[in-house]
Amino acid sequence: MILHLLRHGQSTWNLEGRLQGQTMAVPLTELGRRQAAGAVTHLSQRPLSAVWISDQLRARQTAKLIAAPHGLDITVTVLLREQALGQLEGRLITALGAGLVPEGAFCTGVVRGGGESLQQVHQRMLRLCDSLGTQFGDADEVALVSHGDTLRVLLAVLAGRDQHKIGWVPVDNCQVLTRTLPPAPPVPGC
Repeated sequence: MILHLLRHGQSTWNLEGRLQGQTMAVPLTELGRRQAAGAVTHLSQRPLSAVWISDQLRARQTAKLIAAPHGLDITVTVLLREQALGQLEGRLITALGAGLVPEGAFCTGVVRGGGESLQQVHQRMLRLCDSLGTQFGDADEVALVSHGDTLRVLLAVLAGRDQHKIGWVPVDNCQVLTRTLPPAPPVPGC
């Protein structure tokens, strides 16, 4: 199966430099809508079978544009939500101080003030891949509209890496990254 991974268009909080996490009602900017239109052009020639999205507003607004030319309904899943950042959500990135994330806790523990560890996001992405693998065949193409950190973790999962080897590559707004969902490993004893 071919997966087209897509980060939502620029949001108002991206523009302001705020940490969004799982804050739900952050809308796209005008630039974000134009970025989504560019992704529509890129994906309009692909034979999409489905569009799966995060339930957060910025992903919904992006996905509506992606799905329209294909006449597809959108499948909403909480599995594609951004990493929860607890009390950090809404803060300006430039105002963050040291000590908000205890040493070594980002991968295995939880961000101070609540939130989700990379290990938890990694587990969500494994569940997402299992779900996709059971619902679609090898010839299907599925667009996934999500968020930067979630997509970075998903890229690691698709490459067979754990939460300690995420690879913090830039994922630009509405950049389409095409990958293949590897087949599920055989069940032991079968």
